[in-house]
Amino acid sequence: MDTTENSLEATSSCLNDCSLAALAGNESLLKRYYVLNETERTAIGFILLVTGPVTLLDNVLVLGIICSSATLRRRPSYLFIASLALADAFASCFFTTSFLDFHLFQRPETQAAYLFKLGGVTMSFTASVGSLLLTALDRYLCIYQAPIYKVLMTRQRALLGLLALWTITLLISFLPLMGWSCNGELRCPCSDLFPYVDDRYLACWVSFILVVLLLIIVSYTLILWKAHQHEASVTGLQGQVRMRMDIHLARTLGLILVIMVGCWLPALSFMLADVSADLCPDQQRAFAFCSTLCLVNSSVNPLLYALRCRELRVELCRMFRRLCVSWRCRCGAEDQGREDRSNCSSSVDNEERKSRNWKTQ
Repeated sequence: MDTTENSLEATSSCLNDCSLAALAGNESLLKRYYVLNETERTAIGFILLVTGPVTLLDNVLVLGIICSSATLRRRPSYLFIASLALADAFASCFFTTSFLDFHLFQRPETQAAYLFKLGGVTMSFTASVGSLLLTALDRYLCIYQAPIYKVLMTRQRALLGLLALWTITLLISFLPLMGWSCNGELRCPCSDLFPYVDDRYLACWVSFILVVLLLIIVSYTLILWKAHQHEASVTGLQGQVRMRMDIHLARTLGLILVIMVGCWLPALSFMLADVSADLCPDQQRAFAFCSTLCLVNSSVNPLLYALRCRELRVELCRMFRRLCVSWRCRCGAEDQGREDRSNCSSSVDNEERKSRNWKTQ
């Protein structure tokens, strides 16, 4: 019995020592990725600590508006917008925590732990871009196939499309964790931007994102061209422009697309450079700052919905109105309860006085 216990203790001690040794080895191997100085870490930390919570609250608000409205929940367009808001909310959590842990706190962690966090970041941004693609295709069908749009794009088909999107996104994002990664020594062909990430995987992911962006750009170009034709025809017939709601939404999402490309282009450029050449520490530092623009894009999207989409603004006002009515009713009930308790206390005091007077008499 003592021999067995000693054996178990020795095994446990060996495992702990191996884990500590692995973490120490990872820490020494990851030093070339810790390129930010104290001032740069403070600046990026401030950006993330401001942008992250704002992004989360904004996107949760959009999700709350859509989920609380039975009308919006039934429409495929808003299901895709809800998917975009969900992806951006995930991005605010995964990106902020992963970036702070790695670049600011420089915590030593195992390869599996790092790749899991990186997979969450990849999943969030991939699903965000994919949701924009589904939205663009939905708007394209709505405008170019208007007579049969409701037959082509049903709620069931929209849900199936979202299920396929998130399934593919999860598979692509966690491929490094499932084995497509570098060895523990971080040798070639490892990325200079992401530890343990194979250059070939990074090249495939960047190519996939670029293809999706190209499809979105083509879709919105055709949509905006159709919007221009529609505006010209309505102006000639009625003397004023009365654009349909779907074209107004297309312009809104076109603006979102322009902002998204502007935020993503710097980061994608550094990733392409990483695949084709070795990066110096200055380029690694520049990429760290450019990557925060992706999170800024996620925080801007809900603001564009609130400012440009009339139906979401109406539902937002209704939700605030219901909250105000509920708060007033609660305050009124509390005031009524206090008044009832005060009246009850007065009645008890009166009864006690009468009882004392009767006893005195």
